[in-house]
Amino acid sequence: MSAGPVIRIHPGDNVVIARAQLLGGTVLADEGVTVSGLVPPGHKVATRAIAAGEPVRRYGQVIGTATQPIAPGQHVHTHNLAFSDFAREHADGVDAVPTAFEATPATFDGIVRADGRVATRNYIGVLTSVNCSATVARAIADQFRRDIRPEALADFPNVDGIVALTHGMGCATASDGEELRVLRRTLGGYARHPNFAAVLVVGLGCETNQIQGLIAQEGLQEGARLVTFSIQDSGGTAQTVARGVALIRQMLPEANRITRQPVPASHLVVGLQCGGSDGYSGLSANPALGAAVDRLVRHGGTAMLSETPEIYGGEHLLTRRAVSPAVADKLRARIAWWEQYTARHAMRMDNNPSAGNKAGGLTTILEKSLGAIAKSGTTNLVDVVEFAQPVTAHGLVFMDTPGYDPVSATGQVAGGANLICFTTGRGSAYGCAPSPSLKFSTNTALWTRQAEDIDLNCGTVIDGAESVDEAGERIFRLMLDAASGRATKSEQHGYGQNEFVPWQLGAVM
Repeated sequence: MSAGPVIRIHPGDNVVIARAQLLGGTVLADEGVTVSGLVPPGHKVATRAIAAGEPVRRYGQVIGTATQPIAPGQHVHTHNLAFSDFAREHADGVDAVPTAFEATPATFDGIVRADGRVATRNYIGVLTSVNCSATVARAIADQFRRDIRPEALADFPNVDGIVALTHGMGCATASDGEELRVLRRTLGGYARHPNFAAVLVVGLGCETNQIQGLIAQEGLQEGARLVTFSIQDSGGTAQTVARGVALIRQMLPEANRITRQPVPASHLVVGLQCGGSDGYSGLSANPALGAAVDRLVRHGGTAMLSETPEIYGGEHLLTRRAVSPAVADKLRARIAWWEQYTARHAMRMDNNPSAGNKAGGLTTILEKSLGAIAKSGTTNLVDVVEFAQPVTAHGLVFMDTPGYDPVSATGQVAGGANLICFTTGRGSAYGCAPSPSLKFSTNTALWTRQAEDIDLNCGTVIDGAESVDEAGERIFRLMLDAASGRATKSEQHGYGQNEFVPWQLGAVM
């Protein structure tokens, strides 16, 4: 990619993207137009006259319709471009091709559990059945915080920490409803997660989400690695905290008895996220992450694309890669569910991008979705699962989640993600215990401004310093390093506990 003033993505596009801020009068020689007025970095410039009602194209795809005539060289954004629905060109499976697996799979240093599952981290977790037990759970975990009581875990260097994952749900909902089932599925996924050496589940005692109901629905087995109890049965707050602290002290010696060993990259399950996107997201960090995903899949690993509202309008690009009509149908069914869901709540699927996205140059959800899908690379779509359902297939999988990053990543980790990769163009401070989270900037200005929160800069692609594929290779190697125990920026800052946010689907009664 050359380092000219603008970036042309596709020959059929009628807009180009400003590489840096453009002033009125700037000549775009390759496009044969002169810029009219100020165009911020990452924003769109028309390369020919676009009539009112005519589609505007980026990535060779429709991103909306002009709401007024647009002259060559004019800034194209919310003042003259709007969302417009259109018929998707679904052609199931036409782009699906056999995966060319690597003859010598890459490896990382993982933690092999007794049942053969592989972990990237080694935590003890404190989960709650209901919000009412959140304070107790935090009090238990706080007794082992290395930043407050470094002596508490001094004898257990192989334990990454004790984390309390609390939430605001668990009661005032239907005892046989979808919301409770999804909450239990989420908690069950965390309770089973290989990154937890052991787990406590703490309840109040009278909540709708009874712990035994959670155990039964999720087929969990109580024992040395999974212990449950409630405040009411333990005699109150102080006694419950003391009980939890004593149980963790019993768990620590066994949790500490682990070693890392080389394991194939096929054991890596990576959740893909983007937050605070900008006009560069679909040009640098997202396609670079997609190039890393292609490598991961060729090495036998799994990548999990999510955020259903943020693929809306581009879902036909995924069904073209589906391995079967059944998989394509599952994705279309989730899109239909979201259209009904938003209608019930008097919302629309184009209630996006956010204010920050728009400031960064994204105008419509169609434009945002096309850039977001770039994270998935080019390999086949092998399965579609619902929120927090276990992911068992290897390859590219789609998990249905909201676009809100903490909720989406919570579902991915519940489904088995042992690493999160998160692209951002506006800046993000995020972590997702018990799975490490890597963050990639879309532009060098963000990297310069917020390097303490970003693990790798993909702005080099925009700068013309490296190709998307070269950035993808760097990301893939960083994935393996992080999975091997290298601390991410978010882990260094202590992120991860507050970002556990199960999806609250229904009414609170």
